[in-house]
Amino acid sequence: MAITDAHFHVGDFPMSGVRLDEDGLAPYLAANDIDTAMVFHEDNAMVRRVVAGIPGAYQLYWANPKWDGAVAELREYLRDPKVRGVKLHPLFGGFLPDDPRVHPIIEVLIEHDLPALIHCGHPIFSLPWSIEELIIRYPEAKIILGHMGHGNIVYIDASIAIAARHPNVWLETSGMPMSLKIKEAVEKVGADRVMYGSDGPWHEPKVEQLKVQLAGLAPDDLDAVMHGTAQRLFLGA
Repeated sequence: MAITDAHFHVGDFPMSGVRLDEDGLAPYLAANDIDTAMVFHEDNAMVRRVVAGIPGAYQLYWANPKWDGAVAELREYLRDPKVRGVKLHPLFGGFLPDDPRVHPIIEVLIEHDLPALIHCGHPIFSLPWSIEELIIRYPEAKIILGHMGHGNIVYIDASIAIAARHPNVWLETSGMPMSLKIKEAVEKVGADRVMYGSDGPWHEPKVEQLKVQLAGLAPDDLDAVMHGTAQRLFLGA
C-alpha cells in the first residue's frame, strides 16, 4: 500500500526535545515506508532546501501571521511547485485562528487552491470551535484540522462534527489516539476527507500507520485515508 504522510517535521524542536537532522529525512521516510510527505518547520528556508533533493517530499510553508512579511514571503514560496500549502500553529504562535492577520494568508491559499493545515486540539488558541470561525468566514478555503482534536475526546468529537458540517474541512489523524474515531470520521465525513498523518518524528510513523490500519476500514477507504485523499488534496493527483 502506498503511504502519503500529511503531517511531517524536519529540523530541531528544542522545546520538546525532538530533532530530525536535514540529512536524516530521506532515510527516515524510507524506513517508515512513506512514499510522499508534507514537511514543515518554522525555518522555511531549511525545509525548502531539504525537500528539493527528495522526490517524494513536499513543503508546507509555516506561516506566522504576526510577521508583517508573511504574506509576501508566502507568495514567493508558492512559486515553487514543491510548496503545497501552509501550516498554521495557533498554539505555538499565540494567535487565534480567525485573527484578522490570518485572513490574508487564507486568501492567498484560495487563489492557489491549496490547503491550510491547522494544529487543532489544545486551549486556548487551537480549539476546534475557534478554527470553525475561520472555516465559516472562508467556505471556499480548504482547511485541515491537524490531529482532528488530538487527545481529548470532546475536541475529537467536535472536530468530526465540524467536518461533517462543512464540506471544505478535512481531518488528519496524527496524535489522535483512538482508531474507532478514525472509523467514525470516515462514516460521518467520508474517506475522501480523512487522511493519515504521523506528526513524525514527534510520533512514530509506524505506530500512527497501525492506528489507521486497525480502524476496521474497508480496503478502498483505507487506501484513501493512507494515500489517495492527501494525494488529491495536496497534489491534485
